Parts: sequence; C-alpha cells; structure tokens
Amino acid sequence: MARICPICGKKYKNGWTLTKLRGKYNPTKKVRKYPNLQWAKVPLDIQKEEFKPFAGKRVKICTQCIKTLEKLS
Repeated sequence: MARICPICGKKYKNGWTLTKLRGKYNPTKKVRKYPNLQWAKVPLDIQKEEFKPFAGKRVKICTQCIKTLEKLS
C-alpha cells in the first residue's frame, strides 16, 4: 500500500536536513516527509463526493481528511 491518501491525494514532500557547521547551515541530504496516514472508517451515509467511493470501508487516510469526516458527521 502506497503512502498516499486515497481521498485527497496527499503524498510525500521533499526537503533537506540542515546541519550547522561553523555558523553556517549546510544542506546535507534529501529527506522525504510523508503525510500522517491513519486507519479510519468512513460512514455509510456520507454526502461529500470525495468520500463516497469509500463509504462503509476502513481506509488509511490523512489526518486532515479525518478532521473533515468529523465535521461532516
């Protein structure tokens, strides 16, 4: 299973880790920052179009989508 939210399509972002050396920051290596995916159950009576294909299922979705689900319930 990929680390992508199936509802909103959120995926990794590239970044740098910075190391301070003699008063200057040096970009040393690339880092992938992944979204916070959690298991959640989507209710059957959901009205929003993005959530309808997953109605009644347990899926791994990002925390922003979980917050949206809580507002709609």
